[in-house]
Amino acid sequence: MEIKKVLKHLKLITHHKWVVFKLCCKAGEPWRGFLHDFSKYSPTEFKESIKYYVGTHSPIMEARKDKGYSEAWLHHKGRNKHHVEYWVDDRAPNPTPIMPYKYAVEMVCDKIAAGIIYQGKNWTKEYELEYWTKEKEKLEMNEKMKNFVTEVLEQVAKDGIDKTLNKKNIQCIYKRHCG
Repeated sequence: MEIKKVLKHLKLITHHKWVVFKLCCKAGEPWRGFLHDFSKYSPTEFKESIKYYVGTHSPIMEARKDKGYSEAWLHHKGRNKHHVEYWVDDRAPNPTPIMPYKYAVEMVCDKIAAGIIYQGKNWTKEYELEYWTKEKEKLEMNEKMKNFVTEVLEQVAKDGIDKTLNKKNIQCIYKRHCG
């Protein structure tokens, strides 16, 4: 393991956690922000992430290119309820349920933070909506949840993070789409 990669990845995931925490605080879910992604420090996730670290995007993508799967991702999605994949159960009567509110909020904060971290100075308030528009159809996700995420990211693109990510507004959007 190259010490430079270890330090860079540690800095990246810690910075990401910090940005998610700040966004979750704005949205009224500080505890979700505090707990966000602690599993990234586990040996299963950390070791693979160091091996495939590139700094411009998730090491998970690099592991998939190399091995066809990512142990870190399989570990991560099974332990973090803010990932829609955590909730998918193909054998359940409802294979893609609506995520509980607190995890839905953490999910949108995570998406925005990932864009901010990986895009750096090139990040714009429209970035995550553009990315989401290309990616959402590939996800096995409840349509109501897709609509929730879409509206949040549309508002961020139009009005910015500060105006969009507040508890009252996010609760309204969630209730409108998810009941």
